[in-house]
Amino acid sequence: MILRDAFYGRTRFEDFQRSLGIARNVLAVRLDRLVTAGIMERRRYVEHPPRDEYVLTDKGRDLFPVIAALLAWGDRWTAGDEGPPLLLIHETCGKPASLEGTCDQCGQPMTGDTVRPVPGPGA
Repeated sequence: MILRDAFYGRTRFEDFQRSLGIARNVLAVRLDRLVTAGIMERRRYVEHPPRDEYVLTDKGRDLFPVIAALLAWGDRWTAGDEGPPLLLIHETCGKPASLEGTCDQCGQPMTGDTVRPVPGPGA
């Protein structure tokens, strides 16, 4: 949920806490874990008293397809008759967009039925 909020543009501890409604100590631990993992970085925006904001790194921004896929799943299985509560608008064309998993080699859809895992070079 922190990552979702970060993709929505939230960066400040107080904004995450208000949006998520979780205890401050729990949020602090989770933000620290995201920073340690290199998914977010802490940036000072006020010196006195010291205040930091949390911004996505390149590694964190690469999680966008994962977050968008979870959004699409929620829209498909939990949205009411009125439709999804949030749309992703593609800035280039201004239209609502969806992420469709397609093979970058042949362009065909990828699903759990059309892919198989095999050991890779790092196995």
